[in-house]
Amino acid sequence: VESGIFADEIENVLVPQRRGDPNIISKDEEPSAVKISRIPSLRPAFKKDGGTVTAANASSLNDGAAAMVVMSEDAATEMGLKPLARVLGYGDAEQDPVDFTTSPSLAVPVAAKHAGVELSDIEYHEINEAFSVVALANMKLLNLNPDKVNIFGGAVALGHPIGMSGARIIGTLYNALKQSDASIGCASICNGGGGASAIVIERMN
Repeated sequence: VESGIFADEIENVLVPQRRGDPNIISKDEEPSAVKISRIPSLRPAFKKDGGTVTAANASSLNDGAAAMVVMSEDAATEMGLKPLARVLGYGDAEQDPVDFTTSPSLAVPVAAKHAGVELSDIEYHEINEAFSVVALANMKLLNLNPDKVNIFGGAVALGHPIGMSGARIIGTLYNALKQSDASIGCASICNGGGGASAIVIERMN
C-alpha cells in the first residue's frame, strides 16, 4: 500500500470536515488497522477446540465502492476509448453450500474452457479470500503457483466489501497483469450458497 502499488486502482475520495479542508482518502485503510501483537491470542471463530479460522485469517467487512465500464469493441472504437482488457470467458459452478470455499476450483476450469485457454495459459489469479483457506485450498486443487496468486495481497489484508469485491479483484487482476507485463489472468470468487464465479481476461496493449 505504502509503495503505491494500488494507486492506479484508487480514486481519491474527499470527506468534508466541519472545519478546514476535506480529508482525502487515497488508500485502503484496512491494512493499517491490523494489530499484529493480538494475532496469537485470537480465538477460533467456528470451532472452539481445534478450530483454525480466527479474525486474523478471515476477511473483515468493509465499506467500499467500485465502478467498471463494460462495452463492445465497436462501441469503444466509436467513442474513441482505449480498452484496458477484454473478457475472454467466464463461468459459474456450484456444490453443497458447506463446501463453498472450494467452489472456485470448479468455476475456474469452466471459465477457462469458455475462454478457449488452458489453465497453464493463465499467468495470474485473483481468488477472493473470504477466509485465507479459500485461496490456499483452491491453489492446491488447481495446482497453482502461489507466486502467481493474489500477488498484492487478498481480502484478508485489504478487506471484503460485500457487493464490491468481484469488481475489486478484477481491477486488481488487471493491475497485476499490467505491472508484471503479463497478458492473461483469472479472477474467481465464491459465495455463501455453495457457488462460485470466475472470469478470464486478457490485458490489451
